[in-house]
Amino acid sequence: MNMEISKPQLVWSTVPATQLLSLHAIVVVVGLLVYVLTTHSLRQRRSPPAAISWVLTIALLPYIGLPLYLLFGSRKRRQIGHQFDAVTHAAKHDAPDDWNAALLAAMAQPAAQPYHDLRIHRDGNEALAVLWELIAGARHEIDLCTFIVGADAMGATLIERLAERARNGVRVRLLLDDAGHKMAGGIHLRALRQAGGEVASFSPILRLFSRGGANLRNHRKMLIVDGARLWSGGRNFATEYFAGDGETAPWQDLTFDLRGPVVAQAHALFAHDWAFATGAAPPQPVSTPVTPAAPGQLLAQVIASGPDQVDDTVHDLLVTACFKARHRIMAVTPYFVPSDMLLKALTLAARRGVRVDLVLPARSNHHLADIARNRALRDLADAGAAIWLTPYMLHAKAVVIDDNLALAGSLNLDARSLFLNYEMMIAFHAPADVDRFAGFIARHRHNAARHQPAVPGLVRDLARGLLLWLAFQL
Repeated sequence: MNMEISKPQLVWSTVPATQLLSLHAIVVVVGLLVYVLTTHSLRQRRSPPAAISWVLTIALLPYIGLPLYLLFGSRKRRQIGHQFDAVTHAAKHDAPDDWNAALLAAMAQPAAQPYHDLRIHRDGNEALAVLWELIAGARHEIDLCTFIVGADAMGATLIERLAERARNGVRVRLLLDDAGHKMAGGIHLRALRQAGGEVASFSPILRLFSRGGANLRNHRKMLIVDGARLWSGGRNFATEYFAGDGETAPWQDLTFDLRGPVVAQAHALFAHDWAFATGAAPPQPVSTPVTPAAPGQLLAQVIASGPDQVDDTVHDLLVTACFKARHRIMAVTPYFVPSDMLLKALTLAARRGVRVDLVLPARSNHHLADIARNRALRDLADAGAAIWLTPYMLHAKAVVIDDNLALAGSLNLDARSLFLNYEMMIAFHAPADVDRFAGFIARHRHNAARHQPAVPGLVRDLARGLLLWLAFQL
């Protein structure tokens, strides 16, 4: 008996094309509804280019775009909780130059507090010497938050020295961003734990539905000793940030240390991040009355930026500062891919006669960022701003506005740092120290060459635009 064996048919081949189109349309509509509802309910304020990019990605590629959005689309935590205010905010600022204090108070940032003994480290060797000095001098507590501890000689020495302090009865807490830790090779932390040190991983990237968001990384950098001394800035704890490896020159960076009541603000911010990473209850804010500064007293304040803040604090401060600036804006950053709003504020400042100096490395460690920055640099140069490129890798992050505001810390002038990362900057208001940070930028400007961005060809310009569109969240 001859039996015909029918060929297996694909299930989808039996579904009419009209039904397939209807199912596809339903997926697109559901994806867009998810975007709209989550954006509204979670107050995920986005720039127009980012919003348009997400909508187009979900509409055109829903089977890819929707999962990407669910993984990477959030930029603010679902529950902000309390701000890290260690001090009460000043309620009113009438002096014309107090616009920055008034704005920061309105964004729930702690009021400026006294500090003293500020040291801006000349180079990696001095930064390292101060780091070892602070760790060796700790008597009660060491709190360290960083993005990277390198799997190299620098990282190994750091862990060894922290473990030694832990064995001697000092409470040691190390808060590491999980993505940064893995990117740097995942240095072993067993010795520190065995010595009694505590280690927490911020937003583990392999944990499904991490509370912190897979794309929201902790980039803050601070070492706090006994709640009284602060070491901070842009350096991670890897060899290239300090002395180099003997074959390549060390990166140039900006770190500093200081003492005084303002350290309590950094300490409170660390406690806030530590509680989130460990799942503990957030610490209660400690309010103290704001007293007028004594004559000649130096004032500074910690500014937290990121998913745990309602506002885009540093971004909004920078935009406002560009409009308030009277005679100079100086900035140093390794990566320059600003928001449209910040770029417009900088170009308008340059057009109205404010001297705008931007110092960058000619070639950074992120080639895509170097490609993406060209459009913004052209706009700045056309407005009359001066762009300076150093022949070495420059990883410093600082902005100086006139003579009354200097910002220094961990934040880069790119969209990831401005809108996605947890960052920390310190605002310095003492004119003498503002000038010291301006001197740091001027020293690197002196080593740099003036840059005039060239107009690219059509294909290259389209490719850069596509890069900006594809990388709007990553």
